[in-house]
Amino acid sequence: MALDARPGMAQRPASRTRTHVRVVQQGEERARSDYLATEEPLEIRIVAGGQTHKLAITMRTPGGDFELAAGFLYGEGVIGGRDDISRLTYCTDPDIDPAQHFNIVNVELGARAVPDLRSLERHFYTTSACGVCGKASLEALELRGCPLVSGGPEVAPGVIYLLPDRLRAAQGVFESTGGLHAAGLFSSGGELLCLREDVGRHNAVDKVVGWALLEERVPLSDHILMVSGRSSFEIMQKSLVAAIPIVCSVSAPSSLAVALAREFNMTLVGFLREQRFNVYADSGRIRVEDQSESTEARSFLR
Repeated sequence: MALDARPGMAQRPASRTRTHVRVVQQGEERARSDYLATEEPLEIRIVAGGQTHKLAITMRTPGGDFELAAGFLYGEGVIGGRDDISRLTYCTDPDIDPAQHFNIVNVELGARAVPDLRSLERHFYTTSACGVCGKASLEALELRGCPLVSGGPEVAPGVIYLLPDRLRAAQGVFESTGGLHAAGLFSSGGELLCLREDVGRHNAVDKVVGWALLEERVPLSDHILMVSGRSSFEIMQKSLVAAIPIVCSVSAPSSLAVALAREFNMTLVGFLREQRFNVYADSGRIRVEDQSESTEARSFLR
């Protein structure tokens, strides 16, 4: 598989953008420079069977664009693995403004025909009144053949406690901008294997999964995913497809995220901060030495 940025293209946008601000403090003001997290559109296109299809546009922080495209397509079931991708390139069509070259990714597939793209239809819904309910979303995953997440590591609370600080310490762009989400992939022992930042928490997860896919590490059945925001249905869906058994977040999960975790045998941890966390769904993967917790309480989370 080729990864191609092509020489002679427009300048690649940076993950940070410099700006000037007025700082007002205690009735006085001063001017200084500052950095913002860059936000640019990324269009993902599929090239297969002699046809090009424009699939999705997402607002993202530049960097890891090929990972983002690969992770997005894998999470949505458009591709089944790394071998489905023959080439990843930025678009240099002559009718495209050169300033947009790094904002369009072509994903060339080895298949002779364009795959079924109906799974992407839900990305065109824009309101909470679109008629898509939680039950239908879970049934769609079952129809796609997503299996229950089996096995996975048993992890002591001490390992879980380490994740937020290790995630935060590796957030280089957040350190200078303060405006980014992060997703980190950890080993079962708490070692950070991959961290990606983005203005969109879903994009950050796609970049991590895309990295693992391109590195031929999928399925991630012995790993932990940590996200800086809340756990939503989409984050849990992307984790499910990659077979990640344990998902942790510093904030609360949504109701549908919890329903998905319980339906597919995943472990979901929320409000992970300051040596404390809540377990919203568990399959015996969080190993607590104190056995005083009742069997009833454990079964409640399954």
